[in-house]
Amino acid sequence: MRIAVIGGTGLIGSQVVRNLNAAGQEAVPHSLSTGVDVLTGEGVDAALEGADVLVNLTNSPTFDDASPAFFQTSMDTLLAAARRAGTGHFVILSIVHVDQVPELDYYRAKTLQEEILKAGHIPYSIVRATQFMEFMDSVMSWTTDGGTVRLPRTPVQPIAAADVAAAVSDVAAGPPLNGTLDVIGPDTYPLDELGRITLTAKGDERSVTTDDSAGMFGAVQGDVLITGDGARVAPTHYRDWLTRTG
Repeated sequence: MRIAVIGGTGLIGSQVVRNLNAAGQEAVPHSLSTGVDVLTGEGVDAALEGADVLVNLTNSPTFDDASPAFFQTSMDTLLAAARRAGTGHFVILSIVHVDQVPELDYYRAKTLQEEILKAGHIPYSIVRATQFMEFMDSVMSWTTDGGTVRLPRTPVQPIAAADVAAAVSDVAAGPPLNGTLDVIGPDTYPLDELGRITLTAKGDERSVTTDDSAGMFGAVQGDVLITGDGARVAPTHYRDWLTRTG
């Protein structure tokens, strides 16, 4: 089976390509660096020629109010090209409970992406993941002031990028879900506690102050970023991942 992975050179995409090829599929990575532009359409038709499956892992360059325009244009471009190519399965990666956080521009944009896909008249699958372990340093950098990191108590279920890639790979190689698969980390932490665990493991002398209004996740109410029922639980625990990655 030929699988076009758009955004196939990034954190998740490169692992998806590797997983699929190791499993005997023909996965081909495409990105701006290979001449494929999902905004202008350059190279998109050529990338999808002969593709049975399209996996779209491209992402908006910003998390602000410009992100909906990126997903609107990119999805319109890819859906049109997929119809021309006769591609029979369109896969995207999204966020657990993304449609329940309208306070965040980026979450509204990802919800829009899902809605466009569902209305696109192509069999589809949506993989929704919880927050990536690899992004914890960036999350802390947003609210660092000198030696202090401000973080809210928002509950999260961190998941390793490799586990997300494994779920996307499995879905891409299977029949369309015409629905959503949630994939989550095995442990739940308040974000401020997760920050303290991270800093201690890295020997970082910064301290964490609990501030429920801090950063992007300060806008998230309750336990909306976590889930359980029916979700695929990933095997990698955060403390083990920290030990391996340093």
